[in-house]
Amino acid sequence: MLFSSISFLYLYLPIVLGCYYIIPTAFRNIFLFMASLVFYAWGEPVYIWIMLFSTFSDYVHGILIDRFRSNKKLAKNLVFSAIVVNLLLLGYFKYIGFFARTLKGILPIFSNLYVPEVSLPIGISFYTFQTMSYSIDIYQKNAEVKKNMFSFGAYVTLFPQLIAGPIVRYKDVATQLDDKKRESIFKFSKGIRLFLIGLSKKVLLANSMGEVWNFLKESPDKNGTTASWVGLVAYSFQMYFDFSGYSDMACGLGNMFGFEFIKNFDYPFISKSITEFWRRWHISLSIWFKEYVYIPLGGNKVSKIRNLFNIFLVWFLTGLWHGSNFNYVLWGIYFGLILILEKFLLLKIFKKIPTFLQHTWVIFVILLSWVIFSFEDENKMLAYAKSVFSCNDQNLFFSKDALNIFISYLPLLIICVISSTPFGSNIFKKMKKNNFKLCSIVELALILISLILCTSSLLSQSYNPFLYFRF
Repeated sequence: MLFSSISFLYLYLPIVLGCYYIIPTAFRNIFLFMASLVFYAWGEPVYIWIMLFSTFSDYVHGILIDRFRSNKKLAKNLVFSAIVVNLLLLGYFKYIGFFARTLKGILPIFSNLYVPEVSLPIGISFYTFQTMSYSIDIYQKNAEVKKNMFSFGAYVTLFPQLIAGPIVRYKDVATQLDDKKRESIFKFSKGIRLFLIGLSKKVLLANSMGEVWNFLKESPDKNGTTASWVGLVAYSFQMYFDFSGYSDMACGLGNMFGFEFIKNFDYPFISKSITEFWRRWHISLSIWFKEYVYIPLGGNKVSKIRNLFNIFLVWFLTGLWHGSNFNYVLWGIYFGLILILEKFLLLKIFKKIPTFLQHTWVIFVILLSWVIFSFEDENKMLAYAKSVFSCNDQNLFFSKDALNIFISYLPLLIICVISSTPFGSNIFKKMKKNNFKLCSIVELALILISLILCTSSLLSQSYNPFLYFRF
């Protein structure tokens, strides 16, 4: 990851951007397609054929769906075929081992079943959902079919958001792919700023919070109850700044190449309900499940029982999407039940209670959810859950080692708290209105400083994972 990060920042990206703006506009999508394949092959050369097969399959399905649109039965079968092909690919590489282990564990007849060890292709959960959206959008006439295979390939493989989102629906970028004037100096400068904000979130904040979490999660019974809660706060910030940082980088890179991608995070920790939280966290995934699963099932325009089933199913699938282990399924069910409880009871109560209590509810529910999400080993999960609710006087606050790491990282924890709200951004916007020139100079200086700090950190840090690569 060290070599890849520095090489991407100072070798791959400048070369690709330079070539992109040198070549004629008509060939830019072809170039993006080829450059994105190089990017993917850089990190995952073995499985590049899967992405190419998925791209070709959905391209052909789209052409056929459009051609036989008048035959509704055939068109619907073609959509079904496209979805099945995508889900079979995703199911085999992501879930075959999970299903085999499950059958082996619960049914004696499968006690000797072979459990295949299949490595997960990077980004398959993201680009599979994108390609599925293409066939559905074409069938529903929400977008025009893409007859240029290289342009369609550029959409599927577009390297800024290929590996960890946001999930870009085809209908959101269909017109941008053919827009010969999509690039602009304003977009490019905006993209640089957004990219460096995302890089700073990831390298300077997420990685640091990851170090706190990695320390505190190892011995929850010895660290103290307060330390266990601090660990969950650190993990919350690691997840948020890791994924929102990557999303910002993806959107920034998209801007540099003339694209506008959906905003994937919108200060989720200021939410006053879990319902609102999921409108602000991983927005592209929430929209995908809403438009392609929840609404087709009837959404809330059905009986109350069916609506409960729809919510539960969507969140079961959301949990399963995140990983092939029972803790992710349990995590999805956890949020499904919470959202059902809010929808039919708590949201009415929230209107009558102080705002700070609503925020407290959200933070409490989110922090507990990470206990389920972060541990695939059920024994470690239970041990950490026990430490969170331990009321033993001898183990209520911090152990010596836990207190030391808390004090060491306290300034960064405070920065994370402030950065996870719109407070700083709002102040800077107000200042920019009053003195645009000065703030622009300050902003440029901050961008250069952040680039230097991030580069220095990438060169010195051994811990630099992108958490959502494995989902």
